[in-house]
Amino acid sequence: QLRALSCAVVEFILQIFDMIFGNIFLVAHLMLQTRPEIHRVFFAVIGMIYHQAGTRDVRYLGGLMKIIPFLSVGYAVAGLANLGLPGFSGFVAEMTIFVGAFQNADMFHRVCTIIACTSIVVTAVYILRCVGKILYQKVPNPKLEKLHDATWDERIAVAGLIACVAGLGMFPLWAEEIIMDAVGPIFSVIM
Repeated sequence: QLRALSCAVVEFILQIFDMIFGNIFLVAHLMLQTRPEIHRVFFAVIGMIYHQAGTRDVRYLGGLMKIIPFLSVGYAVAGLANLGLPGFSGFVAEMTIFVGAFQNADMFHRVCTIIACTSIVVTAVYILRCVGKILYQKVPNPKLEKLHDATWDERIAVAGLIACVAGLGMFPLWAEEIIMDAVGPIFSVIM
């Protein structure tokens, strides 16, 4: 509960700075919202796989797309969302930061932005290789063939988390309007 309170305080402060200084704090707020959502999908799916397989070690996992297709698709979607693929929540925040930083006329900022953009490529290679190994390679352990796909309640949880990540990615201004409607009266008192 203390963590939730501290996140609420940070979000409130970012909203105040957003009103004062402009969109840079809106972008920071979007990053604060999107990363935890993407990680929730990842950890939920990885936890469900770990619960059945008994390991998170990539060397011992493989061919899961044939065995547990729903969880495999959830894992792949979480990986693509983590890359910042368009349509997911990470894209809006990352692209706004990169475009805004590159528009700075200073050469130092442009070089730093280009270096930061290479992190997207490194992340893509890492995640896609991991997805390929875990989901599409030959099953290395016959014990994995006894796994069962997600139950209905696990499917609802994963689908709900993916809907949040995709919804925030497709409709980021909608989230801003909801936040501003909620905190608008507080801003009117403070300002």
